Order: sequence, then structure tokens, then C-alpha cells
Amino acid sequence: MTRDGTVRHVVRGTAPTVGAAVHGVVDWTRRFDHMQQHTGQHLLSAVIEHAFKARTVSFHLGASSSTIDIDRELSAADIARAEAESNRVIWQDLPVSIRYATEEEARALPLRKESARTGTLRLIDIESTDLSACGGTHVARTGMIGQLLIASWERFKGGQRIEFLCGGRALARAQQLRDVMSASIRLLSVIPTELPSAIERMQQEAKDRKLALAAAQIELATHEGAALAASAEPLGAIAAVLRVAEGDANRLKALASAIAQRSGVLATLVSASRPSLAVAARASDVSLSCQDLIAAIAGEFGGRGGGRPDMAQCGNLQADPTRVLDFARSWIERGGPPRSPLTPDA
Repeated sequence: MTRDGTVRHVVRGTAPTVGAAVHGVVDWTRRFDHMQQHTGQHLLSAVIEHAFKARTVSFHLGASSSTIDIDRELSAADIARAEAESNRVIWQDLPVSIRYATEEEARALPLRKESARTGTLRLIDIESTDLSACGGTHVARTGMIGQLLIASWERFKGGQRIEFLCGGRALARAQQLRDVMSASIRLLSVIPTELPSAIERMQQEAKDRKLALAAAQIELATHEGAALAASAEPLGAIAAVLRVAEGDANRLKALASAIAQRSGVLATLVSASRPSLAVAARASDVSLSCQDLIAAIAGEFGGRGGGRPDMAQCGNLQADPTRVLDFARSWIERGGPPRSPLTPDA
């Protein structure tokens, strides 16, 4: 229905001709679902406003869940209380009636929210709980809502967005959570109440394994780096190690640092994966800047990165690793970036 009162029906296929007799059928399953969600929204908004003075500023009926946006944040305890109170009203099976009022009459009534519509208003009255102007579909008694489940909440535009489900949707969500819970406790061989601690224990074990693996990689890189440093090629005054290496940034940095422990060595490592990652590290007695070398590589091959004179890195290099190493070799042989010519004496 449009604001001017026109009723429009959208049909599949060819529209019937003007004057033809048509037969319409309400999709009752869908209609009843919407009735449960919509009446549940009236109820939840009323409970939250009465108990916490938080007003509902918008409502969205989604395909699988619905949301209300309220003008301030509630605590988890407040939300639990709102959920419990909403279900208490549902189980009281209070009547939900429809009545009409003029604008003048409506102004004298305790409407939860002032209506922007003019003319005769359609009012939805949940006995002793809520009175709101609304043109939507609603159940006849609160018991028909079945149940109301608050599924989640988050900060939203200075207030809070609350996701909720009613009736069949709440049952479907509970069944979904039950199935997930059953599968999880079966896989972890725990009882339901032990599931959070079991997950926490697994996370800690995974963290410990990650730390142990990192320590082992550093130890391995130290031994591998010493061997690579011994095979460095002389490039002028520099002993250079230029290699394609397997691993992520942490491994390449650990390996380059280990190589640079040897005096006079500058290491440049490029990952075998594409796009490539390049890492450079130098010994304390090497004057060439790794930062300058990496900047030159990034400028030549389109990468991004940075670092310090003694260690630097860049990623997203769009080139074959051997081309990157050839470029680094030439740069080191030249002794670094080109120097500006000295101004001749006058």
C-alpha cells in the first residue's frame, strides 16, 4: 500500500487485463512469520523503553533475523533482562487488538511514538504493554509470538543495534546452535559446559606451538646463515650473499640476520614465491645502506617497503627473483646509489 492508500500487487509473468477476475492466495507461512517478528518488535521496543528509557529509532525486518536500533547503549545484563521480560509478556498470552483513532484522539493517547501520518490512525494495542500506530501485520495474542531470542548486539550510530528472532526463527536458531554445539563437543570429547575452556586450552597450545616453531626456525636460520656466509661472493670490498630463499618474511629476516653476523658481509634474500619479498641485512662493518638497496629494488620492480640502514625489506615485487638478485648485484658492485657529480672549481 502506498501513502495515498493505493494497494498494489506484484505478480509473476504477464499482468492480468483490466477487469479480469483474479484469485489471490496469502502465503500463510511467510505472513505468520512476519506477524511474529513484527509484534515481537513492538513488544521488545516497549519493554526496553519502559525499563531503560531507551527509544527505538528504527526497525529492520530481515530474511533470517530482525534488528532494532535504540538511542543509547544497554549493558549485557540489561539486554538479558529485556529478553526475559519480553518472554514473560509473551507467556502471559495477552490480547493484541487493533483500533482506530483520529489525529486529535491519538494526541491524547499514550502512544509509544508519535506518528507522522495524518488522518485516521491504525493503532496496535498490546494489553497493558504497548500502544503504537502501525499498518503492519500482527498476531492476535502475545502467546502466538512463541518466544523472543536476542541473538546479538553492537554499537551503532551513538546507540545500539539489537538483533532478535521470534517464534519459528528463534526455534531454528536454537536448533542450529544445538547442532553446532553437539558437533563441537563430539570433536573435542568434552561435555557442553567444558567447551569454552577446551577451546581456550587449544588456543594456548596453538600459541605455544607457534612460539616453539619460531624459535626452531631462528635456530635453523642461524646454522643455515653461517653456511651461506661462508659462500659469499666478493663484490669489490663487499662479500655479498645473494640467494633465492623459501619462507615468509620472518624466516628471511632471521636468515639474513644470521648471515650478517659475519664481518664484511651484505646479504640480499628474495623469496621464491610471487609476488616476491626481498630482505637485506649487513654486517656492522659494511657501509652500504640496506635501506637504500631495498628502496632501489622497490623502485625498479614496483614493490613497497622500508627499514633501517642495517636491515630493510620490501614486498609485492612483480619480477622473477633472479632478476631482483641481478639488480642487487649490480647495485652493490657500483657501490650503492649514483653519486651526484662534484661542482667544478671556479
